[in-house]
Amino acid sequence: KVVHGAKGLMRVFDEHGWQLAGVAMDTALSAYLVQPGRRSFALDALSVEFLGRELDRPEDDGGQLAFGADDEAEAQALMRQARAVLDLGAAFEGRLADVGAAELLHDLELPVSALLARMERAGIAADRPHLERMEQRFAAAVQQAVGEAHASVGHEFNLGSPKQLQEVLFGELGLPKTKKTKTGFTTDADALLWLAGQTEHELPVIMLRHREQAKLRTTVEGLIKTIASDGRIHTTFQQTVAATGRLSSTDPNLQNIPVRTDEGRAIRGGFVVGEGYETLLTADYSQIELRVMAHLSEDAGLIEAFTSGEDLHTTVASQVFAVGKDDVDAEMRRKIKAMSYGLAYGLSAFGLSQQLSISPDEARKLMDTYFERFGGVRDYLQRVVDEARATGYTETMLGRRRYLPDLTSSNRQRREMAERMALNAPIQGTAADIVKIAMLRVDEALTQKRLRSRMLLQVHDEIVLEVAPGEREAVEALVREQMPNAVSLRAPLDVSVGWGDTWESAAH
Repeated sequence: KVVHGAKGLMRVFDEHGWQLAGVAMDTALSAYLVQPGRRSFALDALSVEFLGRELDRPEDDGGQLAFGADDEAEAQALMRQARAVLDLGAAFEGRLADVGAAELLHDLELPVSALLARMERAGIAADRPHLERMEQRFAAAVQQAVGEAHASVGHEFNLGSPKQLQEVLFGELGLPKTKKTKTGFTTDADALLWLAGQTEHELPVIMLRHREQAKLRTTVEGLIKTIASDGRIHTTFQQTVAATGRLSSTDPNLQNIPVRTDEGRAIRGGFVVGEGYETLLTADYSQIELRVMAHLSEDAGLIEAFTSGEDLHTTVASQVFAVGKDDVDAEMRRKIKAMSYGLAYGLSAFGLSQQLSISPDEARKLMDTYFERFGGVRDYLQRVVDEARATGYTETMLGRRRYLPDLTSSNRQRREMAERMALNAPIQGTAADIVKIAMLRVDEALTQKRLRSRMLLQVHDEIVLEVAPGEREAVEALVREQMPNAVSLRAPLDVSVGWGDTWESAAH
């Protein structure tokens, strides 16, 4: 079958008790693999671009084929859509082959679509009272911050108004000016952080706390609104949004829940094991981007740092700062951790200096010393940009392309942004491909062993499973076997596994 948006169709079929099998081509996924940076993968947009054909689209179809028609005109429109799907399928067969993405579609993206449809349908159980308590707590913290902000300047003002905030910060209080914008001076999070370090006044710190608590409140409100009648939250996974190949989620966006703060983790306590199941299992890859970088760069020192079994950032810091491992302090480790991840994300010396609150010169020296010790990483990063400039694209280990025409732009800002994307895309894209392979392997093993346990979520490098009674040991064993062996890397993959009644308590 040739379809447009297989996952959505599978969800609808499943809700009717039907199964959609034999999907050989998905025109939305194909367009994504051929042009991952596109804004729209809607059927009418693809039809115009690839077939030169305008489509009449029923207003409420959301780009998806509808299931029935009320009148002759609508039936004709639906038939033209169906014909366009078939013709696009034929057009994409050749294009997928041209960009080496036919295997990616058939062996990875289409099977992942089918798995995601089942995960969306299953959803994850929610503890509504817990989430409502969290929402009240964040609402109270927001109000407290408002009161403190008003008290700190001696009068009321609207904290949500950039104009009023600018007047208070730079007019009344006379604080140092931040970066100039069209409407005055910026008051974004980075500017407030900078101001907090430049002045004794408490308002910038209060504002940062206000925004953080308001964001957490909005996140929790969004979760509560999406609890369905079955008591579960059914997020929608997006397969064609991130050009690197990463999955994202909407309604609600589960990647919005911060995992590095106590409050974010407390929100995860609102996701619980459902009725008829024993526990949740979480499994995630440890430092996957850095392991991919070590593999792609073939840097012997970095690979050795991973295979030694010691703490990676301490081992690397001891080499960069030329001290014994026991002499690496917390600050050295913090700098190296920021540096290593920064390189995997195309961070510049200036960006690193901002992140570590050091001068650009000091950041550049730190980078230079790092590259002296890990020359393979330096050579790899240079090679990636050079090759992408010559070919117009980067590639992951599995051949997923990211096109970057701005690499040859005469505009310096656009060119530098494209260079950062070129550094990041093969590493993040390969990590994304590995996670998808792991999901399929784990799901296949669950089916083969006839287990009732099921996969519910995929967020960042983590998967969450709901484990049926009596299956805990079997599920842990198959996760520990399948995930580290999804692909073979020079710096072996490492997986952490945790159990618990909630997503938070299952963390590891």
